[in-house]
Amino acid sequence: MEHITLQPRFKDSPHFKNFWEKGNGKQLIELSGAEVSFDNFEKFAHYYDHIDNAGDEVVKEVYFTKKFHEASKEIEHYIRNGVTEQDNVPESIKKLFFQTQRKPEWLDKELLKNGAELCMRSGLDALISLRDYCLIGGYDYAYLNKPLIATEALKKGAVKRLSETLDFWVNATRYDALEIHAKGYEFAIKTRLIHSYARLSIKKHYKNWDSENWGEPINSWDMMATYIGFSLVFLHSLLKLGNTFTVQEEQGVFHLWKYVGYLLGIPEALLSDNKKQATEYFYLWTSVQPPSDQDSVLLAHSLLNESLENPILKFQFQRKNLRYLHICCTWFLLDDDACKRLQIPDVSNKNGFPKTKRLFNTIYNTIVSREARIKAGNKRHLKVLEDYLNVTKGSNFH
Repeated sequence: MEHITLQPRFKDSPHFKNFWEKGNGKQLIELSGAEVSFDNFEKFAHYYDHIDNAGDEVVKEVYFTKKFHEASKEIEHYIRNGVTEQDNVPESIKKLFFQTQRKPEWLDKELLKNGAELCMRSGLDALISLRDYCLIGGYDYAYLNKPLIATEALKKGAVKRLSETLDFWVNATRYDALEIHAKGYEFAIKTRLIHSYARLSIKKHYKNWDSENWGEPINSWDMMATYIGFSLVFLHSLLKLGNTFTVQEEQGVFHLWKYVGYLLGIPEALLSDNKKQATEYFYLWTSVQPPSDQDSVLLAHSLLNESLENPILKFQFQRKNLRYLHICCTWFLLDDDACKRLQIPDVSNKNGFPKTKRLFNTIYNTIVSREARIKAGNKRHLKVLEDYLNVTKGSNFH
């Protein structure tokens, strides 16, 4: 079936206008100096039907012709040892790995280092931002979440899903993590193939996929929006929590995620270099997304209740308190409209913890050296990741 031309169909809807005229979107425009309009809409709209064909071909040739563990072992061999023209491997493997092994001309190692250092020195604020703004805020975009629903992510459980996201983010944001054959590079390739595997499975098994409204499953435009969450939205959240960063660190975070996006097969035309570009790109994408639906609410509450299900904290009162703190941060970081749509519980004294955190950060960032903050933040990230991996190892935690 031929697709009708995509339009910015929600540009006059209250959720869109309130976000960009009164809420976090307005703050992003002020922060970035973005000049938002729909002049370039057609330049980006076709990416709603664009997918990573290179990744899909690898999945068809490798994963769909072997047992899953055998296919995974084969891919790990290519990741860790590289692929050359002389290797007797499928053409799809050569195409994908020749792209990921070729460093783009724009790649700047110093900027990658700056980006990694800001991610590390942000410590627990980075994890709060990823969870209580980037991840749960993404659930407010109803169509973006449809692949999660189609692949039954809710059955997998929020603890496992959060563990996987944390594992990817931590391993992609350390020193030299994205060097070819390094851990972050490995995670990017594996994540790319997981996306392709999920997309092909959805197209084969999920008969109710509404491509007219939702675009292709895990399409390139949705991927762009997801990775803007790791850069633009992430930085906005750090600022809200009282953190500061240099121009070089800010540019570094955008550069780091631009390169991750490149490794993931996102078209380079969608990879933003700075906050101005990212805000302008994000503006266009949000115009095709409706607000939260029932699936969004289910995903949000699954994430909120993760604190109660997760056995990292031994006692129930500790888990309830952690859930309360995450709810407070969600209200503080997200727009009230989004929180109401996602049916986030309205708790008492919800600004107390985030405002205290902001005050603490102002003092901490003044009296503790940058190097010490990088070291301490890295240590905290690795400890939290270790705890999550310990409770989810064997992938049978639901």
